Amino acid sequence: MALARHNLGTVIGFEFVRTIKKRGFAIATLAIPVLLIVVFALIYASNTSTHATADAQKNAKFSFTYTDASGIIPAAGAQAAGGTLASDSAAAIEAVKSGTSEAYFAYPADPAKEPVKVYGADKGMFENGKYEAVAKQLLEASAQYQVKNPGLAAALTGTVKFDSETYKNGQIAAGVGGVIPPLLFLVVFYLSMILLSNLMLNSTLEEKENRVTEMILTTLNPTTLITGKIISLFMVGLVQILVFLAPVGLAYLFFRDSLALPEMNLSSLVFEPGPMLIGALLLIGGFTVFTGVLVAIGAIMPTAKEAGTIFGPLMAMMFIPFYTFSMVISNPEALIVQVFTYFPLTAPVTALLRNGFGTLSPLEAGIVIVELFVVGILILRLAVHLFRYGSIEYGRKLSIAGTFRRKDLATT
Repeated sequence: MALARHNLGTVIGFEFVRTIKKRGFAIATLAIPVLLIVVFALIYASNTSTHATADAQKNAKFSFTYTDASGIIPAAGAQAAGGTLASDSAAAIEAVKSGTSEAYFAYPADPAKEPVKVYGADKGMFENGKYEAVAKQLLEASAQYQVKNPGLAAALTGTVKFDSETYKNGQIAAGVGGVIPPLLFLVVFYLSMILLSNLMLNSTLEEKENRVTEMILTTLNPTTLITGKIISLFMVGLVQILVFLAPVGLAYLFFRDSLALPEMNLSSLVFEPGPMLIGALLLIGGFTVFTGVLVAIGAIMPTAKEAGTIFGPLMAMMFIPFYTFSMVISNPEALIVQVFTYFPLTAPVTALLRNGFGTLSPLEAGIVIVELFVVGILILRLAVHLFRYGSIEYGRKLSIAGTFRRKDLATT
């Protein structure tokens, strides 16, 4: 037992160090953070310039002429905004065209049915928006002045705020704040599989292509070797995730306003124990299933190129449930959703989605979790068995049925 633990630790340390020391790993891991830093720097510089321009526009004054067939615009309000009533619409448009007038607004008799015509001197794509903004603001302010009732004006302009509460089992329902935390397990699942799937596939193929597997298996049990590889790759994945998230976290903590990042109110998040526990178990079970399948593919296929023909469709299985996203939320009893919930390769994503949105019952969650762990362990055992025999099949694809026939002959 002590020797097995020593061997497992040796495999984990060797695989972890070997992976992170590869030049390709360093480039792939650091490329995204460096790219994010460059993007954030450009956004910071752009936002600084944009804010300065916006402030200048906000304080800028320009004169305009207008005609008002609706009778909504009061002369005093228009004059305060820099407007002058025009007597001739055609002449006002010509003045804008010739450059003697900055802008002209033509308010129709019925703004509800006809558009407001806005004419302005070209100041560039970004600055040209000020004409329509001023014309709209003047109309809205005039309409509110006509109503003279602040409450009615707020209702008409859509500025009334609503505070809603929904209840579940006599308690206030968590709402969106309760949906986000369980869905984080889905994000972690995708990140781990995207980052680690190719490494998992190549972890068994690399020794086979280098033809050193036979020598390794003379001193190590295949189960110990595979287990060590999986644990080391999971550790590598954690390193990559932390490296990727570091610039995002630093940008949010120190440059959120400059980068115009949305503010996250963590106090609104609700971490319900049930969905969080189910999400964690679904994540581990799904990771086990996909890890076992990838290791098995690596044991069967003689080269990484041939393994790639199966790798692509396998990874696509993780994204197929999103084609039924609306049904997962609104109609979880639909046949296609039920199939995706219980089919091992689509179950992790589908069940994690349903768990996040509250459409996965405790019974269904229990069935899927047990299924994922059972199937995952069986596939891992099969992967170890295939690796034992596939390690010596250098030039051709391993026959699964043939490995069991060899085992039977060996026992007899």
